[in-house]
Amino acid sequence: MIVPILLFFLLLVCPDIYIWATYIAPGSRWWADVAWFAPSAAALVSFGLFNRGVYHNTFMRSFIALALCVGFPKLTFFLLQFAIAWQWALGVAIAVVAALVYGFFFGWRRIVVKTATCESELLPPLFDGYRILQMSDLHIGTFRQNPGFIDKLVRLVNEQQADMVAFTGDLVNLHADELLPFVGRLSQIKAPDGVYSIMGNHDYCEYGMETTRLRGRQQNGNRRKETKAHRNQAVLEYLEEKMGWRMLMNENVVISRPSAADGAEKAESIAVIGVENIGKPPFKSMGNLPEAMNGLTEGTFKILLSHDPTHWRHGVLHQTDIALTLSGHTHAGQLKLGKFSPAKWAYNEWGGKYTEGGSMLYVSLGLGGTVPFRFGAWPEVNVITLRTKKP
Repeated sequence: MIVPILLFFLLLVCPDIYIWATYIAPGSRWWADVAWFAPSAAALVSFGLFNRGVYHNTFMRSFIALALCVGFPKLTFFLLQFAIAWQWALGVAIAVVAALVYGFFFGWRRIVVKTATCESELLPPLFDGYRILQMSDLHIGTFRQNPGFIDKLVRLVNEQQADMVAFTGDLVNLHADELLPFVGRLSQIKAPDGVYSIMGNHDYCEYGMETTRLRGRQQNGNRRKETKAHRNQAVLEYLEEKMGWRMLMNENVVISRPSAADGAEKAESIAVIGVENIGKPPFKSMGNLPEAMNGLTEGTFKILLSHDPTHWRHGVLHQTDIALTLSGHTHAGQLKLGKFSPAKWAYNEWGGKYTEGGSMLYVSLGLGGTVPFRFGAWPEVNVITLRTKKP
């Protein structure tokens, strides 16, 4: 906790102090001084409160909004004015503010469809051209006041006419009941081979004021925290089932196509594997890939749904014959400029298609976030087409 606070202090307060002392302090009035420092002070207070679990979502959104729309432009000006005239540095900072304001008011509404192709020698010929639509990181509680976004999403998903829909985790922010107003809408998502989903770190419903206040208590308090989280998970699983989604909890489903070859009827198959969240601390790790692959034979074309993309490099690649892994989780930091995203500082694979050793990973940038903000990393659905690769 101390290190992040010191880091944010340096990034938010130091530019404040320098700019104030250099450009504002001479001749300024007390109320101007207070107004200048108030946003950074509010950002630091919000950061501390959401880390303590006090109204987690509210203060996290406040912190991110203040840090992005006030702190980041100030930092931009602070750095640039050493290299260029202050007037030009101010112009760039104003442009940054405009872009970020666009992201908060409009960017999160703009859903795009991205496509990719997965080629594999393991894919049976009958599945050549098979289309998977991936959704990820909806964080549906963020859209309680904007149900039109969900209507648009459902319409866009069904328009793609994919063979299968896969949701790769983080359906909610904090509680299963966030899903209640949208059960009817999301149940309209259809695909011939079904809709499959997995758990993301937020779907364990352990973030927020209620659970955090119970931390540090004795054994009885820990049991109470665990019960609330488990109850939320059970409700979430029930609601997804009611929507017609199949949640894969360390298990697999085989999809078959009948064929007639040499006068004898046989089936060609692919497998969809779903694991619970597997990630690095501080994120919860509950997945069990060997258990999820139970009963599958080597050489079967396998599609793995795993929320955190770090699982691919550390538990899938070169260790299994899984041909395609679908992940989300990173959101690309919800900020992307060209091919750059701050997510690359935290993840080797943070967005798009990656291939290595005959295995492919696709990381969706997702649809939502606990904060309604997107710039460059627009909300997306992903259509992956499977192709049989000749040996």
